Amino acid sequence: MKKLAIAVIAGLVSASAFAAQGDILARFRVINIAPDVKTDKTLSAVHADVDDQTVPELDFTYMITNNIGAELILATARHEVTSDLGSLGKINHLPPTVTLQYHFNPEGQIRPYVGAGINYTRFYNNDLKLGSSQVNVDKNSWGGALQVGTDIAVNKDWFVNLDVKKIYIKTDVDVNGANLGTLKINPWVFGVGIGTKF
Repeated sequence: MKKLAIAVIAGLVSASAFAAQGDILARFRVINIAPDVKTDKTLSAVHADVDDQTVPELDFTYMITNNIGAELILATARHEVTSDLGSLGKINHLPPTVTLQYHFNPEGQIRPYVGAGINYTRFYNNDLKLGSSQVNVDKNSWGGALQVGTDIAVNKDWFVNLDVKKIYIKTDVDVNGANLGTLKINPWVFGVGIGTKF
């Protein structure tokens, strides 16, 4: 009985071992990007909207201390833009995001964290059209990012990750030089995945 108790305790300690200062955490997530769209001017009049997408995401966290990490989030998606006039077409965006995280329980089996940072979004592969006219967007956007999540240890090397982010993205839209308004995409990003450490 004593040996069994020692084995159980050793197993729990092993499962709870986690990254320390200087380690890198790598996570692979499947994320759902759910735009929280706000518009003005003509875009509001035609009820412009952006569809949800589910895509893979890769991120890396460098542990500056046992509690503080810096995370780089990498993903890209192609969204359809709709309106009362029908589909306006599709456009890709690449929003690399950096957050500074605080990890509340770095040595526990359940390790929640919060983060805040900045994203740079690049719009590309634009085939948006209004009738036969090309719809143009500003290709670059800077905005904030907020994050909350948790890592749940499976063993000393692997963990399951749950993560929610709010990313602030906007772009100005025009057709033939006429400004149609500002499109604020501001998506919620819901993720689930697995991770390991190096």
